[in-house]
Amino acid sequence: MDTRTLGHSGIEVTTVALGTMMFGAWGNTDVDECHRMLHHAIDAGITLIDCADMYDNGVSEEILGDALRGHRDRVVLATKCGNPMGGDMSKSGLSASWVTQACDDSLRRLGVDHIDLYQMHRPDPNTPYEETLGAFQALIAAGKIGAYGTSTFSPEQIAGVHDTAIALGMQLPTSEQPPYSALARGIETAVLSACRANELGVIVWAPLNGGWLTGKYQGANDDPSSRATRQGDHFDAREAAEWNAKHDAVEALTTIAADAGLTLKQLALGFVLDDPTVTSAIIGPRTLAQLEDLLAAGTPTLPAGARDAIDAVIAPGVNLNPRDAG
Repeated sequence: MDTRTLGHSGIEVTTVALGTMMFGAWGNTDVDECHRMLHHAIDAGITLIDCADMYDNGVSEEILGDALRGHRDRVVLATKCGNPMGGDMSKSGLSASWVTQACDDSLRRLGVDHIDLYQMHRPDPNTPYEETLGAFQALIAAGKIGAYGTSTFSPEQIAGVHDTAIALGMQLPTSEQPPYSALARGIETAVLSACRANELGVIVWAPLNGGWLTGKYQGANDDPSSRATRQGDHFDAREAAEWNAKHDAVEALTTIAADAGLTLKQLALGFVLDDPTVTSAIIGPRTLAQLEDLLAAGTPTLPAGARDAIDAVIAPGVNLNPRDAG
């Protein structure tokens, strides 16, 4: 499996990462199958494993931690903090006290002594960058984390974190984790350029747009168990106007993929990885069968002319559904 360097860090990761949000009640409560999914991903060569403390209120980290036993040294382990735990706003944000507590909680749930990449899950407008970065620097000094990054930050916030770290003489951020797919191209406007300017790696989430770019929601292939139907959030409730726009766009993208000799999934993953600013794309399968299918698809190079054809369907910088900005 291909690898790329995560920003200025020197950390090598595979261009496909395994996201574990589906481990637990949010997706798959079969713990043994979740374990098999992780082991299959590692055996297939995936090295970057991504989680977050809030996923199923910590249960996803616990499942991941159990599955990692005996395999820890084969992966770059990433998780996040900042979003509310169990909807409890007192257990959220990027204050120094909560970042410190959240990290210790994640280490315990994961059963590890350090996290390779610790990420701010969302911006916290109530906490100064200086306070947050001080906490992250202390975690680095204590050996609890190796590198840190952000997730779904604006270009201005990305620059703010970077500039504050420079001003304070602290270790610089390593990465940003934004949403990106052929249906949600908003980061092309300014986020990607901010990441390039600040030498950040880019780990994109939802490259298949919650399953839309697997073709699941097209006519008879619509899968009522899949994420867009189960979660009426940024991947669209069925009654949303954006649903029809996405449906029509996927029809056009399916034709583009076929003309290029690719499946829709291959086109989708090839599209996000076509930009060299993007380091890795997170896939978040719910079942082992879905994981096997995605791994079998691979990430072929986007053929000549395919990006222009995609641009004609969804213009650069456009999110078909504004909620897909995260």
